[in-house]
Amino acid sequence: MILPIADNWFETRRYSDDITLIYEPHVIPDIHCNMWHVRGRDHDLLFDTGMGVMSLKNHVALVTEKPLLCVASHSHFDHVGGHHEFDNRIMHAAEADIMTVPTRDNTVISDYVSADIFTAAPFADFDPDAYTITAAPPTRLVADGDVIDLGDRQFEVLHLPGHSPGGIALWESATATLFSGDVVYDGLLYDSLYHSVLEDYAASMERLRGYKVETVHGGHWESFGQARFVELIDEYLAGARKPGCPID
Repeated sequence: MILPIADNWFETRRYSDDITLIYEPHVIPDIHCNMWHVRGRDHDLLFDTGMGVMSLKNHVALVTEKPLLCVASHSHFDHVGGHHEFDNRIMHAAEADIMTVPTRDNTVISDYVSADIFTAAPFADFDPDAYTITAAPPTRLVADGDVIDLGDRQFEVLHLPGHSPGGIALWESATATLFSGDVVYDGLLYDSLYHSVLEDYAASMERLRGYKVETVHGGHWESFGQARFVELIDEYLAGARKPGCPID
């Protein structure tokens, strides 16, 4: 399969509250992750970094405007491929070993990356079968309840295992904004990976259901509000949202 070369690998979409979505439009929607950039007074925040097949720093000026806190929602390839480009790398301890020595297996590349997930190639001679991510050991480990402080904005870390053991979300109580990673988003939720734990996932969903959100910015697909948030959680807990799509 010969892929055309993409003219632009990244696209951005501005939201309110100085929040910008960065994504890779030439990766199919089931797999390309939402990278969330938040402007702050002292630091900017970047929640996830995509596949890392092209440099964020070289192609998205937004991520170079201010000292950046780069946070990993979890260690799957589609979320952490660009982490090595940034000096301040934050994640939960439960997946720190994966980012220290990433492989095609422990980042779930082997099961989900092939030419079929791309509609264009990032550069000439790109080989999906040789794709890996660069090691990016975290420089700061966070646990449930820790705060990521941008100076004028504070995000509480919510440890929400199930999809993966170190999965986290970021909660800004002042705006009722939740960056939910792959714990909950408006698509099929995947809970059968090698380190997924169904009981943990259910407990994480039960915990989230008590939050009164204004906006949820998920790791995939479109953002949504409180009514859809509750509906998605209840559907999952009732067993209605079965796994069945590629890794999210």
